[in-house]
Amino acid sequence: MGQDTSKDKGEIGAAMMTVHAISKPEEQQVVWEAFPSWAHFTWLYLLSAVAALRGALFFRFGVGGWEMWIIGAGILLACATALGHWVHYDLTKDRITVRNHYTGREIQSIPLNEVGNVVVQQGVVADFFGIGTVLVHARSSDRLLSLRGVRDPEEVKIRIEALAWKHNRAANHPRANS
Repeated sequence: MGQDTSKDKGEIGAAMMTVHAISKPEEQQVVWEAFPSWAHFTWLYLLSAVAALRGALFFRFGVGGWEMWIIGAGILLACATALGHWVHYDLTKDRITVRNHYTGREIQSIPLNEVGNVVVQQGVVADFFGIGTVLVHARSSDRLLSLRGVRDPEEVKIRIEALAWKHNRAANHPRANS
């Protein structure tokens, strides 16, 4: 009966941490989140396919060195996968954040009350794939937040503008939300 209950305390602590992680404050709940679209790295997939094709042709015609071309194609695919999950975009009710997905470190963020102009940039290829870059300009400084390779960039722009407007409205008229 008089045994050490440190194991039980550890389990209780873990359960409490889980509860805290699940019940985030309202203002920190994620409204939208995304990784850059796979189509943002199309050039890496294309280079990988060219390297694999060259390796296959070398193998077919008995030319040495085909192994290195196949290994190179695999390395390019691994790089595309790693790069595709390197950056993570979060839009909460308070801010827009760009994070390093592997370390969780915040790279850049802008509070919604500082959002000024929001612009979408799309080239011909990006438009074909339905992706684009959403540029968020800060109102009070020269800061610029760039969300590259975002799927449906016009929708993301509308979400950001709507949340920024709602955030500014709530800050200026606290009774309007009651």
